[in-house]
Amino acid sequence: MTSDHLLDLDRAHVWHPYSAMGSDLPVYPVASAHGVRLKLTDGRELIDGMSSWWSAIHGYNHPEMNCALEAQLQKMSHVMFGGLTHQPAVELATQLVALTPDALQSVFFSDSGSVSIEVAMKMAIQYWNAKGQPSKKHFLTIRNGYHGDTFGAMSVCDPDTGMHSLFQDVLTQQYFVDTPGCRFGQPCSDEDIADFEQTLSSKKEHLAAVIMEPIVQGAGGLRFYSEGYLRRVRELCDQYHVLLILDEIATGFGRTGKLFACEFADVTPDIMCIGKALTGGYMSLAATLTTTDISETISQGEPGVFMHGPTFMANPLACTAALASLKILLDSPWQSEISRIEKQLVAGLKPCRTLDVVKDVRVLGAIGVVELVNPVELATVQPLFVEAGVWIRPFGKLVYLMPPFIIQNDDLGKLTTSIVDIVSNISS
Repeated sequence: MTSDHLLDLDRAHVWHPYSAMGSDLPVYPVASAHGVRLKLTDGRELIDGMSSWWSAIHGYNHPEMNCALEAQLQKMSHVMFGGLTHQPAVELATQLVALTPDALQSVFFSDSGSVSIEVAMKMAIQYWNAKGQPSKKHFLTIRNGYHGDTFGAMSVCDPDTGMHSLFQDVLTQQYFVDTPGCRFGQPCSDEDIADFEQTLSSKKEHLAAVIMEPIVQGAGGLRFYSEGYLRRVRELCDQYHVLLILDEIATGFGRTGKLFACEFADVTPDIMCIGKALTGGYMSLAATLTTTDISETISQGEPGVFMHGPTFMANPLACTAALASLKILLDSPWQSEISRIEKQLVAGLKPCRTLDVVKDVRVLGAIGVVELVNPVELATVQPLFVEAGVWIRPFGKLVYLMPPFIIQNDDLGKLTTSIVDIVSNISS
């Protein structure tokens, strides 16, 4: 199939994420991927700055990942998880319990990050129902958050500026407080937490849980907030008897410089969601971890089971990919690699700070963000990045990088230089 034929069929039949059918936005056919490079069907190669939406932390076509999946494929690709179990799932659950905060002992697998959020929210509601407090069925969160595209997850995304404001009239109404004004590395004052505490105090009888992305708000704006704020949130949840759900889907597995972002504040959630980089970008898999208290309370209440069960939960291939990815990560000097990437992102993106079209530049771990004053024109800017030989996918006002952890300095330098050059030519 030629590139033109493929694109014609794509335009006629394939609906891409957050796009219109038949859209004029450019789409680039990928023939293969290896290391940090995407090879297009026309022969061009692009340095990947996105890690395929933050998941491919080891790059592409990794020999150890490939070998592990090939071996598992000879045994079984899938088996239902109702009434059956298998070694990859048990090993993975055991390792996740060992890597995450000590109190998290029960693991529920699902097949996407959004579903892991749905699972977490259902756990919280079912927990309080089992404890005889069925009125505790709503959620409190901070604005500018993003937790996924399914209905429960959408209800705790930003209600005004988020991608899902269209659905507000049909979503369960939740409680929102302003985004923390205290940035990462700054102290959290009483004033910074006052709105959150007042809402939590007044609505505690109706709240099943607080749900937040720890330290880094992802697709809602890539903001980095104070670790002190998260610490205060944990204290207030304990004080007012409300569960804390932390969404580590984007931040988990080293992206911020910590294995999990909650480590910056040294807090333990009651429920944690993980996904994206869990399998190194090879397969779709997510998990929701919780405490023994929550899992036992649900199991001993009515109806005596947790009411959720995805068809492809704990898929053996996906679990095998996760085990291989975790081994590669933990066997590597990932902390020093993230530190190296962070330092180069700081230096490489620094020239953007002087540009009139730029509102802010911020870096944490292997995350580099250039926030513009006005939204980017994707149809214009995307081809410029491709012509420069890099794959950078801006959204809204953000031009950002989340490269694979294996990226080398020369390639990372080309990514940052491309951003500086292209942003410099955006008219204010």
